[in-house]
Amino acid sequence: MKRLAAAGFVLSLIVTGAMANENTNGVTVTAAGAKPSAPGPAANFTGAVRIDAPFQGAAPARVGGATVTVEPGAHTAWHTHPLGQTLILTAGSGLVQEWGGPVRQIRPGDTVWIAPGVKHWHGAAPTVGMSHIAIAEALDGKAVTWQEKLSDAQYKSPVQP
Repeated sequence: MKRLAAAGFVLSLIVTGAMANENTNGVTVTAAGAKPSAPGPAANFTGAVRIDAPFQGAAPARVGGATVTVEPGAHTAWHTHPLGQTLILTAGSGLVQEWGGPVRQIRPGDTVWIAPGVKHWHGAAPTVGMSHIAIAEALDGKAVTWQEKLSDAQYKSPVQP
């Protein structure tokens, strides 16, 4: 009887999984792997960066984001967000810097809030990659303004813990 109950439970999981991409009652579940990985554009990133599972809320929502994997030494160009950005570090070791401020180390479990309009960059440590979830809201359809590339000297600035 226990095996029959377990088989029924597994079958219900399979059926539920098969319906995972259906939109019912305003809830949409997008299955893992439904969107292919994409490289971070060379114009906005230095080094190897992979963007997975990008998402964008449907209007009137403005939220969007992705899981981003950054290889050792890779990082963004300087940029701003009109309504700010939240980063949630999920693995590895990262760096973040506000224009004119110190380079700061970030670790798994850290949450980083970048205020609206603050010029900044973020990326992996020189010898350890990182993964993070990046979340930002769009203003008038735009969530980021990319600026100049980070120089090697800026990337190699002393790190503040």
